[in-house]
Amino acid sequence: MYKKHRAGILFAIACIFLLASCSLLDAPEIPGLISTPIAIDFEQVSPEDKIIIKFSHVVAENTPKGLAAQKFKRLAEERTNGRVEVQVFANAQLYDDDAAVSALQQNHVQLIAPATSKMTALFPEWQVFDLPFAFADEESVRIAMEGELGELMFSLLESEYMYGLAMWDNGFKQLTNRSRVIRQPTDVSGLRFRVMDSRILEKQYAQLGAIPYISRFSDVYSLLEQQLVDGQENTLSNIYTKRFYEVQNYMTISNHGYLGYAVITNAEFWSSLPDDIRDVLDQAIAETTLWIRQNARTINDEQLENLIRTQRLRVHYLTESELIQWHNALQPIYDLLEQEIGKEYIEALQTSRK
Repeated sequence: MYKKHRAGILFAIACIFLLASCSLLDAPEIPGLISTPIAIDFEQVSPEDKIIIKFSHVVAENTPKGLAAQKFKRLAEERTNGRVEVQVFANAQLYDDDAAVSALQQNHVQLIAPATSKMTALFPEWQVFDLPFAFADEESVRIAMEGELGELMFSLLESEYMYGLAMWDNGFKQLTNRSRVIRQPTDVSGLRFRVMDSRILEKQYAQLGAIPYISRFSDVYSLLEQQLVDGQENTLSNIYTKRFYEVQNYMTISNHGYLGYAVITNAEFWSSLPDDIRDVLDQAIAETTLWIRQNARTINDEQLENLIRTQRLRVHYLTESELIQWHNALQPIYDLLEQEIGKEYIEALQTSRK
């Protein structure tokens, strides 16, 4: 009896839905009313078939790298019709740059974009990117990244089961500190500067009589706030988004070094992808790389305006004569690095300048 009663109820409900759908199909159009069709996705990707790519980085989402990561995510997911899901973890939510390299090797994450300096612990040759005044402008950076120098750097990754996909721009580094205006190289003497873990960066500051202090990017604000260091070097977008201006008094627009990122994946993971998926992801990386090349400078210029508007920093722009002093003071660093890694990489850098 109960089964018959339940069957009758189900039959009645089915009839109601059938009549309702017929009524909607036959209903006349109402002027001014926008009809939205119900989309049914018959090709929805099941969770077990979805390819998950965890993308770990350490900067804020509204920086060049943060925005590029989101752009790549959007392109990858749209163009694979949902077969790929890119999970972006900004602000060192998963790993700092040092730990991210190891996590990538173990395939705990599938994409990282560390600063080139972070690769120098495994590959001393990557220190060439940290040489002072290595690049005159963004165009010389592009030539180096896309040319012989970039190829040499990426070839080194293979021995550690990594595969280089692209080089992304951030911008030129500037100096901030809490003590005084920095004009001449001698002005940094005696100051403690936070630097990334790169021997050539340590040597630069030591060459100038400063005290280099290595730390993670995520610790920089607290180090400045607690006055454990006097200053730091970074791009304008990082200085603004991480609010270093709150705990610093002076900034020098020096363009003394370039901060770029290496977009790297786990070699085994990348080779295991279906050919069609890998092709789409390669295209998405290439398109994102072009985007960041075109927009990183604009973003940094906007952040400089934002920094000036805060009225928290006294800003000095190095003059031509001051720049000559900096070039001369730091020239010995080139000789030191050439002795350590050989002429091949220095010559590849010099070729990109021509």
